[in-house]
Amino acid sequence: MDIKFCSKCGATTNWRLPTGDSRHRFVCDTCNFIHYQNPNIVAGCIVYQEDSVLLCKRAIEPRLGFWTLPAGFMENGETTRQAAERETFEETGAKITSDQLFAITNTPQVNHVNIFYLAKLKNNNFHPTDESSEVKLFKKNDIPFEEIAFHTVKAVLENFFRDLKAEKFGMHQIDF
Repeated sequence: MDIKFCSKCGATTNWRLPTGDSRHRFVCDTCNFIHYQNPNIVAGCIVYQEDSVLLCKRAIEPRLGFWTLPAGFMENGETTRQAAERETFEETGAKITSDQLFAITNTPQVNHVNIFYLAKLKNNNFHPTDESSEVKLFKKNDIPFEEIAFHTVKAVLENFFRDLKAEKFGMHQIDF
């Protein structure tokens, strides 16, 4: 993405190698502010109850109408756990107790890092929201894997069910 104007002073920027840096960046011609472009962090939860996971059908783009784990972009001022819990509530209405960090997925081709925590439902009061047209608990054999929105979510789900079967949850790093 080109940055034509400085977000600090409004002057024009140029693509150049800042002094002491190893990568070209957009740098302000007037105040020399360096505009770093970094990956987006997506945080979410694998909400489970016994042998079922909570999935939501997307009511928004991208991948409208496809199933996913509740997750979304982290906001400034949040921890990854706070972002995961907020996104889970926004997409499912579910009240949860989050647990251990379960997976980090790296998708450099779209500049995303996804972080998923394990979480348990406090009750069964989950429901569709503005962001999800359906919210449902699925057993592994009932998950419509061909309708999963993102390859990162499919990989996380596969690791979750493998660990669930082994009765031991590990920490997974998945690179695409």
